[in-house]
Amino acid sequence: MTVQCIVTTALRSGPEQAELAGYFGRLLNLPVVPRENRSLEELTGRYGASGALVVSYRRVAYISAGEEVFFHPSLAVLRIKGLLAGKTDQMIKAMELLPGDAILDCTLGLGTDAVVASFVSGADGRVTGLEASPLLAALVAYGLAHYGVEHVPGLLPAMRRVEVLTCDHRSCLTGLPANSFDLVYFDPMFRRPRRRSAAIEPLRLLADPAPLSLRAVELARRVARRRVVIKERRGSAEFARLGVDRIEGGRYSPVAYGVIETGGGCR
Repeated sequence: MTVQCIVTTALRSGPEQAELAGYFGRLLNLPVVPRENRSLEELTGRYGASGALVVSYRRVAYISAGEEVFFHPSLAVLRIKGLLAGKTDQMIKAMELLPGDAILDCTLGLGTDAVVASFVSGADGRVTGLEASPLLAALVAYGLAHYGVEHVPGLLPAMRRVEVLTCDHRSCLTGLPANSFDLVYFDPMFRRPRRRSAAIEPLRLLADPAPLSLRAVELARRVARRRVVIKERRGSAEFARLGVDRIEGGRYSPVAYGVIETGGGCR
């Protein structure tokens, strides 16, 4: 039997971890394999799997070739602390995000940007994250719903408000009504990766590597009432290819944000 991924537990686990492993197995239609003191290499080799979704006391993680992908709001925590201290968050500035706004994050990934956007848009706002990888979507949705350490006031409510949909953004955008979100956001995998980013490299195991298409941007223009925002490396040729109106971001930041106005203006 050959599968892309198996589900198992950590070596030291109990009934709760076994039950949660069963949940993920049913959700993702993946085989749940009892650990029975066996190594991950032995288990994945037996099934011809490229990786394993491992449930432990601490977290749920996807492990493959020595790399580990799991949900943690660490970068969102730092950015929210900065906002509370009066600092500028360049993504929020590029979005001109307001309390009560509806945001569609077309490339959810580990959810950092969605959590920060949810914090700013507040209880009256709406943040929907699209993730094409069912496994990554399941990991992040579970983490957003169950992570329990409130590092800063408002973090956990912001996390709980993020809605996760397992959907390729191209398909989802096609089916959405015009002007159904205030903002549409893209953070595609960079064409020239920042290899020094230890937080991002494991994500490449699951993320969609395809470049953002002109068709997706065209669809996003239709869905966004105010603007479309695209994150890329500073100086990237992608901004010109995708037809952004202007580029924003910190002067010394290695990333920047392309802004496309859609004509709706501010509410």
